[in-house]
Amino acid sequence: MSTRPISDYALLADCRSAALVTSDGSVDWLCAPRFDSPAIFARLLDDDAGHWSIRPAGPAEVTRRYVEDTLVLETTFRTSGGTVVLVDALALGRRERGHGIGVSSPGVLLREATCVEGTVTLEMAYAPRPEFGLVRPLMEPVRGGLIARGGAHVLTLSVPAELKVDGSTARATVTLTARQRLGFALHAGAGWETEPGCWNRRLIHRRIKDTIEGWRSWSREHARYQGPWQDQVAHSGRVLRALTFAPTGAIVAAATTSLPEEAGGVRNWDYRYTWVRDASFTLQALDTAACEKEEAAFFGFLARAAATRLDRDSDLQIMYGVGGERDLSERLLPHLTGWRGSTPVRVGNDAWRQRQLDVYGELLDAAHQLCSDTARQEYETVTRTFLLGAAETAARRWQQPDQGIWEIRGPSRHFLHSKLMCWVALDRGIALAPVLGAADRVGAWEQTRSQIRAAILTQGWNPNASAFTQAFGDPSLDASALTMPMVGFLPGDDPRVRATVNAIATHLTDARGLVRRYTASDGLPGGEGSFLLCTFWLAHALALTGQATPAQHVFEAAVQHANDVGLLAEEVDSDTGEPIGNFPQAFSHIGLINAASAIRDCEGGRPHDGSQS
Repeated sequence: MSTRPISDYALLADCRSAALVTSDGSVDWLCAPRFDSPAIFARLLDDDAGHWSIRPAGPAEVTRRYVEDTLVLETTFRTSGGTVVLVDALALGRRERGHGIGVSSPGVLLREATCVEGTVTLEMAYAPRPEFGLVRPLMEPVRGGLIARGGAHVLTLSVPAELKVDGSTARATVTLTARQRLGFALHAGAGWETEPGCWNRRLIHRRIKDTIEGWRSWSREHARYQGPWQDQVAHSGRVLRALTFAPTGAIVAAATTSLPEEAGGVRNWDYRYTWVRDASFTLQALDTAACEKEEAAFFGFLARAAATRLDRDSDLQIMYGVGGERDLSERLLPHLTGWRGSTPVRVGNDAWRQRQLDVYGELLDAAHQLCSDTARQEYETVTRTFLLGAAETAARRWQQPDQGIWEIRGPSRHFLHSKLMCWVALDRGIALAPVLGAADRVGAWEQTRSQIRAAILTQGWNPNASAFTQAFGDPSLDASALTMPMVGFLPGDDPRVRATVNAIATHLTDARGLVRRYTASDGLPGGEGSFLLCTFWLAHALALTGQATPAQHVFEAAVQHANDVGLLAEEVDSDTGEPIGNFPQAFSHIGLINAASAIRDCEGGRPHDGSQS
């Protein structure tokens, strides 16, 4: 089984797919041609599920970084005999720049080793295992490299060295002296396509330089945020772009599946999909760290993916595949041992079947943000009809129980956050009524909005807990209550908001200053770590209540759990401080961006109640 710390991985992405690389030069995860495709390398989840390593033959001191303003990885190995720099990238399309990066990515993993001093012997081991390790391909040496065939893939490896092939594994050893450079490339294509030719060293070098310039051009066009933690905000913006499927604008929740919420536990989910739940907070982050084009692309994807669902009087689906797919049925991969024995390993996510009433509010809040940012954008007729239906559905169903924002796999309940977001759906629907052509619905929506507000204030507030709690009639705390001032339901200076923030800071915060989602039973065995998103929410909420210094302290407690290349996992083990959960986690980076902006506004004395109204 795989035991390597999750924090040891760095992300590569071409805005279509993703790879994870260890600090010692092993690609242990690669899904192609899409984020949610079966993995070609999956040693992340099982030692025998495939990898591609390039590393010095002996001991080495290792440092690494992303090339400035990019997601191109540079790893430096210092050995007793010399120093070699390994550069890794998923190639962007040729001469893609700015907003266009990822549109025509060729699906090629590029690696280049350069000896900068002395002499270094490198060892390469190439063991592709398509379909999460089920396929052991047949390998055939060709001029300039190796072809591997098996299953649905044909893999072309360009390698400038003599290979020794043993079954479905190829190895090479090569010695470099100062100023010598070797280029490697892996092209993953469909098994029925024409096999691409091998790339030579010069072409690989040019495409790496072109990919660097592509990322830098995107970064230059998206340097919007000015304020504290500016570098972290900019980097988080790049991570969000890296997790974007460029052809549709969808943003995946994470690059991986089945990295657990507890080592050895069963809370192992596939996060390589797009959640409607994330929409409003994602657009806020994109507004801070990116620009209107990314916002419009993401919202456009959601509107297209969800279109017609409400026409059949069905619940709005909570999540979609990156191409807009709806059926994300979950299945198990029993042949994989899982990260640190965490099984079952899953692909697909059965949460797509759940009812979550909060999604109506998140969708309409996203629409309202986008409309505000684009000078009252005129929506297409199908989008207006869909948004109108979403507001009507929230008004009709807000009193029903659901599974809530955290996708509880137990009985449906009356979750406070779900009611809150139904209130948001109507509040934003009222604001959007002139754009939606819904002036005749405003009176009814205002009446229902008032009913929801009254229910939240009377049934959601628990005097014994001195806080808004997880569900009506339940004294248990839930970090999602921190979003109340963010969405403008109550101002930050409301005594009940302050009391709720203080209660969560006191009772849901671990010894490291990180926030757990909740402590109530959720119908699943085992436990989970503290959530970085919820910790950033606490920092954000503290800023909205005017407590800038405590907000900074909470923010710093979360940020220090980024790894050496600035990537955040989903959770942190409360006992060990080790990052856990799917990685890197978009929601954690979204929380970082939004909290940094709120703290900046609090410190600057700018009004910021979280409302978009």
